[in-house]
Amino acid sequence: MKKNFCSLSHIQLAFGFTLLASGVAIGQMRVITGTVTDNINNKAISGVSIFQEGSDAVAVSDGSGVYRVQVSGENPVLVFKHTDYPERKVILGNRIVVDVALGSGSFENEIEEVVLNAGYYKVKERESTGSIAKITSKDIENQPVTNALSAMQGRMAGVSIVQNSGTAGGGFDVQIRGRNSLRTYNTSGFNANSPLYIIDGIPIPTGNEFKSGLASSVLPYSDTNPLNAINPDDIQSIEVLKDADATAIYGSRGANGVVLVTTRQGVKGKTQVSYNSSYGLGRVARLPKMMSTEEYIRLRKQAFLNDGIQNLPANAYDVNGVWGNDRYTNWQKYFIGNPSEQSSHHLSVSGGTETTKFNLTGAHEEQTSVFPGDYRYKRNNAGINLQHQSPNRRFSVNFSSYYTTQSNVLPPTDFYRIYTGLAPNAPDIYKGDGSLNWQNNTFTNPMAAATQTYKTNSKQLISNLSLDYKLFDDLVFKLNGGYTDNRTSEQRIYPKTFYNPSTNIGSERSGIRKGENNSSSWILEPQLSYDKTLGNHQLQILVGTTFQEQKTTGQVLYASNFASDELIENIGSAQTIVVSSAGALKYHYQSLYGRINYQYDGRYILNLTGRRDGSSRFGTDNRYSNFWAVGAAWLFSKEKIFENMKWLSFGKVRGSYGTAGSDLIGDYQYLDTYQTGLYAYDGTQGISPVRLFNPNFGWEQTRKIEVALEAGLFYNRINFTGAYYSNRSSSQLVGIPLPGTTGFASIQGNLNATVQNRGWEFTLESRNLVKGQFKWNSMINMSLPKNELVEFPNLQGSTYANTLVLGYSTSIRKLYHYLGVDPVTGIYQFEDINKDGKLDINDRTVIRNIGMRWDAGIQNMFQYKSWKLQFLIQIVDQDINNSATYAASIGAVGNLPVQFLDYWTPDNPNAQYQKPTTFANAALTTAAVNFTNSDASVSNALYVRLRNVSLQYDIPQDFLKLMNVSVFLQGQNLWTWTKYKDLDPESVLSGFTPPLQMFSMGFNIKF
Repeated sequence: MKKNFCSLSHIQLAFGFTLLASGVAIGQMRVITGTVTDNINNKAISGVSIFQEGSDAVAVSDGSGVYRVQVSGENPVLVFKHTDYPERKVILGNRIVVDVALGSGSFENEIEEVVLNAGYYKVKERESTGSIAKITSKDIENQPVTNALSAMQGRMAGVSIVQNSGTAGGGFDVQIRGRNSLRTYNTSGFNANSPLYIIDGIPIPTGNEFKSGLASSVLPYSDTNPLNAINPDDIQSIEVLKDADATAIYGSRGANGVVLVTTRQGVKGKTQVSYNSSYGLGRVARLPKMMSTEEYIRLRKQAFLNDGIQNLPANAYDVNGVWGNDRYTNWQKYFIGNPSEQSSHHLSVSGGTETTKFNLTGAHEEQTSVFPGDYRYKRNNAGINLQHQSPNRRFSVNFSSYYTTQSNVLPPTDFYRIYTGLAPNAPDIYKGDGSLNWQNNTFTNPMAAATQTYKTNSKQLISNLSLDYKLFDDLVFKLNGGYTDNRTSEQRIYPKTFYNPSTNIGSERSGIRKGENNSSSWILEPQLSYDKTLGNHQLQILVGTTFQEQKTTGQVLYASNFASDELIENIGSAQTIVVSSAGALKYHYQSLYGRINYQYDGRYILNLTGRRDGSSRFGTDNRYSNFWAVGAAWLFSKEKIFENMKWLSFGKVRGSYGTAGSDLIGDYQYLDTYQTGLYAYDGTQGISPVRLFNPNFGWEQTRKIEVALEAGLFYNRINFTGAYYSNRSSSQLVGIPLPGTTGFASIQGNLNATVQNRGWEFTLESRNLVKGQFKWNSMINMSLPKNELVEFPNLQGSTYANTLVLGYSTSIRKLYHYLGVDPVTGIYQFEDINKDGKLDINDRTVIRNIGMRWDAGIQNMFQYKSWKLQFLIQIVDQDINNSATYAASIGAVGNLPVQFLDYWTPDNPNAQYQKPTTFANAALTTAAVNFTNSDASVSNALYVRLRNVSLQYDIPQDFLKLMNVSVFLQGQNLWTWTKYKDLDPESVLSGFTPPLQMFSMGFNIKF
């Protein structure tokens, strides 16, 4: 009996312990529920992945943002992930209901984990040792722009973005921490200071070897931009890599920074359809007041008198009465004062499961110009993104493909270049029957030249396939492959309508010039990554290699002598066809790269990157080069000494040093090359040399150094970053001048010159107010750059002596010192520096830096219930060229702004401008030309611009039930304050229409 009793008691005791252990386990296991909403507009977010940190069990929020997830442990951390929002971690404590708002700003007991795309790897922002700036779809979608670069203006410290013109389809000047190269656009069509663009892991070529030049008068440099092909609504995020730690892994191509574009991906959850539509109107905002006909004629007559011409010439129709003195046309408004219409439609379908996600997009966009006539830019986009992961999470595949067609119809020349050459009393452009008016052969009709229409069509495909396989728990093999194909056709017609009908020139003089450019490239990048954590030690190793090939073909044809202009676009109908240029190029690029990242205790981080590159653009002796960087960070806020400082949420000091390079010179530059002549001689086609052999030139190299401080204060309500950088670019790839006796102007080579870019960058983000349903967030950034030529042996003995000076920026002008208008003679006066009695290049001793001194962006976001207001103010302090070129035309045919009425007369001896001339007076003409090359031609153009405003209202979901609807009003370049008197302080390229002021309205539907 005793034995049985003991057995029973043991069973009872074991059962009791089992119940106790189960009770403890049950006490530690709990179900957490809640709702996930947008931090800005309080809308529910579906497709959010919610899981306990360290657990594999994942829950997904439904269409109402509701989730339910099981957790265990004493103090679990819940992780919330969504592709459109920063990752957020929530310390649960003893809570079982947790409502979370995703978006900008951090909250108490919530840890924001922004993940940055660094190209070949991803890194948490807190653990980054490099300088990476980021904007997301939330920043881009609030702006009525056709290129996402416009949405980036003023939002990133150290990133200068200037739109080359207000013509749709044009390019941008993008400089990340300054100009590293002495070259700008070279003869091969490469902008030597352009960053590297990576779209979904695929590098996109920025140069065009076969530029036809057909668009150079309407699109600056005949340049477009790689991001023109991407609809801004299809972009999920854009990261800009700036310092050596971030860019060295791209080696030879990272000297000017890297722009990483990630298109939208699928989101787990039920299938969601989104449709966005908008309509906008644009205009040139700053049109100066022009002279009246009376003022203009008085000025013109005075110019003839100043030139000693008593009798007005017979061909001076504007002043001799032929055109009449009672007519007035504001040609400025006629040619660039028209409204530009913009319409956009975007449709996307996304969804998926835990293992498979998809996103499909389609878009159509059109924009007209401010010019008179039916000029129109069109873009169509279609994209697909598929992601799949095996149930055991060991294998994943990501496929994306993006296809774009663009077409653009433009005049042959920007009309901004035309209207200043017309008198205000010039005849009407058209007759009553709609035909061009030549006013009895007294009028050269500018619209006749406009009939030489320029057209371009392009098709671009960007495809990427990425495979990941986890060989072991810590070792992953990845294979990234990509293919791009870009086909562009251009044409410019030269119809007989260009000629005055009185000349009786017919279609035998008509012609068409056609340009074709086709390029394709493939890239293959296998890599291994190792990630191991042992206690307080974490080690990440990445090793990979790149194989890339790009093929380009191009040709330009000129066909002429047509039977009729109706056949002008069919070159088969031409009697004469000339091949102006033709060729084929091949570019090979290979590299080996690696990264080692070591972390200790989450406080001390060391990051080493290296790359060995080989490019076919250099000779065999210098084809390969090594690039490297070391970055380090100390998260000092994790030290015990700071634990009791409750006001300090986060603190990090980081620094980096390393090298990057550039091969933006075009292909075959080191070889002897020849070109065929346009015309045959005695039936034989000849060739002529165009380039000399030089196998010794190699990579341009840039050494970069940076130190930075990052801090988060008061539960990350305030976040600050301050950085100092210094970049030195040497072995400048330029055309080294040669004596004329060689028969060549220059030879491509490495110039022993060094350019330095250094400066300060500051970023401040703050969550100013959260009270009830009202929220106010701000972000401020500021850049203070300095560009300097620090080394150039024998500069004074080179041809660069007239454009460069040691210790000054590489964007300077050497100018005469302007002394004013002589009150007695009424002629511009300049300082004769060497007192030799003449004014020449030796007297150009005034040095003015052309470019930015500093810039800042101030962004504010307000949200109250369903209303959301955002605006961005950009401030830029710069020196740029002013309208002194117009001053040289005072007295010539063509109307001018009223500021030029302040010209010298005996009654106005202290005038701003000299007395007018028709260029028949040598002294006045010479002085006018010298005026444009004096310090009077450069002005400070500090401006404060309301860059962007967006007002959005989200219709309450309980009203529409099954769908989310938002309506919005948006504005771009709405208001500008400046003392700069010319057309636009941002338009630094003279002769081109400035960026437009745009107003837009639209709606977004999701269901």
